[in-house]
Amino acid sequence: MTAGKFITFEGGEGSGKSTQAMMLADRLRALGKNVVVTREPGGTPLGESIRELILANRPALVAEFLLFAAARAEHVATKILPALDAGNWVVCDRYIDSTRVYQGKLAGIDPHLIDIVEKHTSKNAWPSLTLILDVPPATGRVRASERGDLNRYDAEKISYHEQIREGFLEIAAREPRRCIVIDGSKSTSEVAGSVRGALSARFGVEA
Repeated sequence: MTAGKFITFEGGEGSGKSTQAMMLADRLRALGKNVVVTREPGGTPLGESIRELILANRPALVAEFLLFAAARAEHVATKILPALDAGNWVVCDRYIDSTRVYQGKLAGIDPHLIDIVEKHTSKNAWPSLTLILDVPPATGRVRASERGDLNRYDAEKISYHEQIREGFLEIAAREPRRCIVIDGSKSTSEVAGSVRGALSARFGVEA
């Protein structure tokens, strides 16, 4: 595994992204890698403030999209790119694909606008590998409920979550060189094993 790899976790609500991101980071550190774990929206003081604002309100669709974009621009410029430039691994819970699914497929934001904004916000911070944790929407809903404090995305109807799942699987089918789909409905340890296997397959070493 070479220095400066950027790994993102994607998937619907309750798919286990945050848990698996932390577990992967711990594994990489055990292998002697310097790892930065982060999330979107968030990852920086400004990004976390924007996250709270979005979850506490229902901005107009374009306003919400631009708020996410502002959080990402700050995130990439002040955290992700500096970490990659320093040779660190970056593990991120959600990134560009969540925008494509939630703001693009579900909210109907023009994909051309998303592409243009993405180029300016992501710059050279493009994932080396994206792991999409796939779970049936009903399973994700139960998990989200069990962790408590449902946010407004968690609380949407099952049909909404079915579209989310479909959106991520469509991205994986379009970009198989970057994306690997993992069955997130299995136990935490089994999913972690699949994550390690995906890294081994993609980077050619045992993770």
